[in-house]
Amino acid sequence: MLADKGAAVALVARRADRLDKLAEEVEGRGGKALAIEADVTDRKQAEAAVAKAAKDLGSLDILINNAGVMLLGPIVDAPVEEWDTMVSVNILGLLYTAKAAMPHLLKAADKGPREVADLINISSVAGRVARKGSGVYNATKHGVGAFSESLRQEVTERHVRIGLIEPGAVSTELAGHNRAPIRKTLEERFGNMERLEAQDIADAIGYVITRPRHIAINEVLIRPTEQAQ
Repeated sequence: MLADKGAAVALVARRADRLDKLAEEVEGRGGKALAIEADVTDRKQAEAAVAKAAKDLGSLDILINNAGVMLLGPIVDAPVEEWDTMVSVNILGLLYTAKAAMPHLLKAADKGPREVADLINISSVAGRVARKGSGVYNATKHGVGAFSESLRQEVTERHVRIGLIEPGAVSTELAGHNRAPIRKTLEERFGNMERLEAQDIADAIGYVITRPRHIAINEVLIRPTEQAQ
């Protein structure tokens, strides 16, 4: 979506094969893409990825923090390793990349052609409503919301816009990371629902970042029509 709008994009994730495939797709459509293999839970890797993107592409005026994992289940007797994973990805990875990107975003807002920069954090409806069986996931996503609002207050007057996108149920591999009983529960809950697609979230991001300089869309909650909770 960003490449189709004329942006040169840096693609950052752990799985190099998927990155290369996506980069080829972008370039096949006439866009420019840079694939960077990195694990954002490692601070040095996250910082290096941001630095490489800014250097190789010439600048950095948009950051999309989309890395996330959802490992659900009761808090009592939970595998604490799953909590560590969620905190590392959903919170620390997002903090590392946001911190590393901020000097570039501030510079772009001050001297870049758009005269504005955008940082988009992908949260979840779970960042608004706590539910039994998702307490620590809720905690991480509430944390994303709190961090985003605090950072917004810090940099908005310098024309760095902080956007929070909060999707409901989306057809991705996110639920597949859970243990088998949890996957079964999720399938029972959402299996017959017409869920959102990745493109729906891309459309929301596209709307936020293409507003005129004087408009900041700070928060977008987007759910399937059939999702009551």
